[in-house]
Amino acid sequence: MQNNEHKITLGVLNAIHDDSNITQRSMSVELGIALGLTNSYLKRCVKKGLIKVRQVPTNRYAYYLTSQGFSEKTRLAHEYLTQGFQFFRIAREQCYDIFKVCSEQGQKRISLHGLTDLTEIAVLCASNHDVELVSIIDPSSKLDEYVGIPVYSGFSGLDDFDALIITDLGSPQREFDILVERYGPNRVFAPAILKVSSKPKSQPKVGNHG
Repeated sequence: MQNNEHKITLGVLNAIHDDSNITQRSMSVELGIALGLTNSYLKRCVKKGLIKVRQVPTNRYAYYLTSQGFSEKTRLAHEYLTQGFQFFRIAREQCYDIFKVCSEQGQKRISLHGLTDLTEIAVLCASNHDVELVSIIDPSSKLDEYVGIPVYSGFSGLDDFDALIITDLGSPQREFDILVERYGPNRVFAPAILKVSSKPKSQPKVGNHG
């Protein structure tokens, strides 16, 4: 029961991060729950200090994540990732789909952001596609290479790639937002299992990166 509550709360926070002007009705449809339940979770999030509500013209409301709301969204997303034996299977399928899109779009040189268990899955999937993993970016790693792929602490002087895939499990949302700002939405991908909320910009509908 608690897991389901956390999942709905995460869905509410993701929806608001995506669109502060989203209506309760639209949110209920997006989350697949009743309108009354949506209203209940919104009130709960307000009470906990996770979101703020402001009335806007035409008698509607706008919702905003507080700093506490952002932190809770990150915590819940990480909790979601670390539960369940299906992580490997789901992550593998989503990485496979992202590599397929990259290959079809001519984005052959791929960099991974984050050296984690998800990186290992991505490396395995890459071998099934016409792509090359040219680098792994991880500021906290002390490795120079991982299974033959160079590991770097940052992007300084490193722009020789066609696309980036988020494989960071610690703060994927923050990294996604920074990288989209720097490289544009069409070059940054994130498996849906990371529960990253994309900005309202169009991207290929794979792995929740657009």
